[in-house]
Amino acid sequence: MTAPPFSPPRPSAEELQALRETVARVAAARGPVLPFGVGPIDHLLNAGGLDGAGLHEVAAASASWSDDAATTLFAAGIAARFAAAPEVSALWALTRFDLYAPGLEQAGLGPERVLYAQGKNDRELLALCEDALRDGSLACVVAEVKAADQTATRRLQLAASEGGTPMLLYRRYRRYGQCPLTDLSLACTRWRIGSLASTPLSMPGVGRGRWSVELVRQRGGPPFSLELEACDDQGRLALPAATRDRAVATGSADLALGHAA
Repeated sequence: MTAPPFSPPRPSAEELQALRETVARVAAARGPVLPFGVGPIDHLLNAGGLDGAGLHEVAAASASWSDDAATTLFAAGIAARFAAAPEVSALWALTRFDLYAPGLEQAGLGPERVLYAQGKNDRELLALCEDALRDGSLACVVAEVKAADQTATRRLQLAASEGGTPMLLYRRYRRYGQCPLTDLSLACTRWRIGSLASTPLSMPGVGRGRWSVELVRQRGGPPFSLELEACDDQGRLALPAATRDRAVATGSADLALGHAA
């Protein structure tokens, strides 16, 4: 005699609501969500922004200097907005100090908002970042590495969750033509940034930079790709003028600088 197939009982509406409330409480306890303030991005992100207690990865669309600069400034803009509160700083860790500080400041990450750390190699750097994340006193941790395996990203995600501190991992190119985001990772979001032609002006000069911003993967949500105007001096991205139907922005938004040559 064949037993009838097992069918689990369906939860009631009250049980489903209680489960949703529990999930919301857990998410709130892990840290704040940082919205981009750009409607299409926040709408497509599962949480409406970046998890403030999670690991996020960025990589350049190519190994070119222009894409590298765009990716650096993209990360700097996010770090600047996480560090917008008074008396908090972001930590930027790397193995070779080639950052161009005035370029970071144009993206909102001035010297009063950032601390720097340098490690001998990627392994030492990642261990340093774990300690910084667990400490919980930093607004954000940014690290530039060429190698971080799945175990390393798991440890970073756990440390970010424990310390309630966001982590931005900038994956640099190891091999020409091979995107660093092909490596396995437990990151909440993975971004690929490319440089585009700047916004045209009605007069001679260089307009506000434009980037190709691609969310390659996110937990619980779809990937997407957008063309956006580069960070302003507060770390904020914007939709291109033609998209939002307004005049072209001018002023201090020329962000052509990233890493020093």
